[in-house]
Amino acid sequence: MRLDADWMVRADDRILEFLRDEGPHPPSKMERDDRIKFGAEYIGRRCRDYLRPHGLVTNLGNGVYAITEDGDAYLAGELDVSQIEPRD
Repeated sequence: MRLDADWMVRADDRILEFLRDEGPHPPSKMERDDRIKFGAEYIGRRCRDYLRPHGLVTNLGNGVYAITEDGDAYLAGELDVSQIEPRD
């Protein structure tokens, strides 16, 4: 069972699953996948403003995001994201 946080939305799991399965991508490529039914702007905002500050994804540059070890641990049900404080 995944241990999410109050700030998380359905899109966050889809983004993390995509990055785990497909590797690093920018939001413009993620939006083309049938698993993610959200636009690039929204995906980018979720990555930039929520997932990255909580350590679940990292920005590799030029808007390309990759899942982190913490992101993988969350998907595996091994990390309680509600216990993570955001960082810059």
